[in-house]
Amino acid sequence: MTFRPETANRKETSVATASALAKRLILASTAALLFIAPAFAQSAEVQEKLAAVKQSMAENKQRLMQYQWVETTQLTLKGDAKPPKQNGCVYGPDGQVEKTLLTPPQEPSGGRLKRHVVEKKTEEMQDYMQDVKAVLSMYVPPDPQKMEAAYAAGKVSLNPMPGAVNLIFTDYAQPGDRMSLTFDTAAHKIRSLSVNTYMGQTKDAVTLQVQMDSLPDGTNYTQQTVLTATAKQLVVTTTNGNYQHR
Repeated sequence: MTFRPETANRKETSVATASALAKRLILASTAALLFIAPAFAQSAEVQEKLAAVKQSMAENKQRLMQYQWVETTQLTLKGDAKPPKQNGCVYGPDGQVEKTLLTPPQEPSGGRLKRHVVEKKTEEMQDYMQDVKAVLSMYVPPDPQKMEAAYAAGKVSLNPMPGAVNLIFTDYAQPGDRMSLTFDTAAHKIRSLSVNTYMGQTKDAVTLQVQMDSLPDGTNYTQQTVLTATAKQLVVTTTNGNYQHR
């Protein structure tokens, strides 16, 4: 057999090329694993915390349904504080809050023209407040299905804090909105909510701050919400108190 140097060289080159390719594949696989592993870990942690939040909310709602309470709503329009309005609140058989007006309606004063102007402005504000309530209902209390949908879409992130975690949702109830939920991991309760959203149009920006508190038996409840509608120069502060067993 005749030995051909060029054939040996080609074989050596092929082996070297295959070896280099194998090394690159191993490095690429390792890098991919290093990148994917933390993502999987984070996803699992988000799912775990989300499940804890949902369980806490479900158990807490069952306890809240045993209570009745008073809701006080204070409007401040263009820096002018309006008379507060109070409602008696209780959960109905369908699990929705039923409200009974406790504050007697105020009759407009002045002449016919002034009363007409006041009534018209009051109607406009009532219509706007219905929109405000609709926005509030999308975030307070948080909807387990919306939270799960945001997680499935990859739009939930986790921000650990001392003794708590922040779950940050984007595109939660409306495109472009953002809701941050602070969950106390030790007490197994929601501490607060922070929402950036809008009413109707994105230029009508709305922020919502929700502060939670606990009753003597440990039941968690919405102590206060502060909604700020910048375009209308409106601030709506809703405070819940006087909780009593039914």
